[in-house]
Amino acid sequence: MPLLTRLIPSPVVVDIRPGALDDLACVLADERIAQSGRLAVAVSGGSGTKLRERIAPSLPGASWYEVGGGTLDDAIRLAGEMKSGHYDAVVGLGGGKIIDCAKFAAARIGLPLVAVPTNLAHDGLCSPVATLDNDAGRGSYGVPNPIGVVIDLDVIREAPARFVRAGIGDAISNINAVADWELSNRVNGEKIDGLAAAMARQAGEAVLRHPGGIGDNDFLQVLAEALVLSGISMSISGDSRPSSGSCHEINHAFDLLFPKRAAAHGEQCGLGAAFAMYLRGAHEEAAHQAGVLRRHGLPVLPEEIGFTVDEFVRAVEFAPETRPGRYTILEHLDLKPNQIKDIYADYVKAIGS
Repeated sequence: MPLLTRLIPSPVVVDIRPGALDDLACVLADERIAQSGRLAVAVSGGSGTKLRERIAPSLPGASWYEVGGGTLDDAIRLAGEMKSGHYDAVVGLGGGKIIDCAKFAAARIGLPLVAVPTNLAHDGLCSPVATLDNDAGRGSYGVPNPIGVVIDLDVIREAPARFVRAGIGDAISNINAVADWELSNRVNGEKIDGLAAAMARQAGEAVLRHPGGIGDNDFLQVLAEALVLSGISMSISGDSRPSSGSCHEINHAFDLLFPKRAAAHGEQCGLGAAFAMYLRGAHEEAAHQAGVLRRHGLPVLPEEIGFTVDEFVRAVEFAPETRPGRYTILEHLDLKPNQIKDIYADYVKAIGS
């Protein structure tokens, strides 16, 4: 019998611990990612400046590029500035917008990317997707997943708490996303990648069941690992299916319908996941997820992020249009506005105040 196996796209190095940023140069050299020290480092003009002052002495061969925002134009401009530098690798140092720009730019010029996030707002830090604003709104662009991920928990603890909490919502939403994938398998025969599904679900469960909070290094370690695993699960499946279901459709609907009022990605995904779990009849699970989200200071009702019930109903109704061809509990039930409103009232009662 032949020995069958497959290659799994994943980072060469994942370094998650307090003080990891101070060892970045050693990690890149030891893992032969940048032995010559020729690096292009993309940073923001805000928090990135402080971190640049901290680590620049240890990266004498690096060129530093300030990224203005998280648009497609920013990413293309960054690639153009980097392409003549003869670098070993690109380092994205900052929040999600900076890392997504660096991902896109690195892919465009054919260089590996090392992600060094300064917060844990969502699983994009290790995913094969760059989410960038464009003239049509917001687009998702396929890119190679990072060759390395370095997460300094001391830096994470200094990030605004809201951004770290958002990552909790994004991680927990994996549980709903996998349930949607399994629903599509039962109804439509959509193939499931069992390894990708297992990784995404267990990442979500690890965060959901952990008793700690964002002030604990142990919890931050679990959250960071969960977000990395979520990104790898998407690389394995070849798309965002393991970590993006009806919860993310609702999130995208908020973004498209109310672009100037939308909350953080993970906040909207967490709320969408709890409601979607209730829609699928998993009432106890929905209540438990809502309770955990509340414990971490995350919203579980649209009013808590500035939306009325009618606006939430509109977002849920519109959500399937954000991902044509993706089958989730929303497409399965095909609810009308009055049905969504009635179920939402029951959801509110179920999760308590």
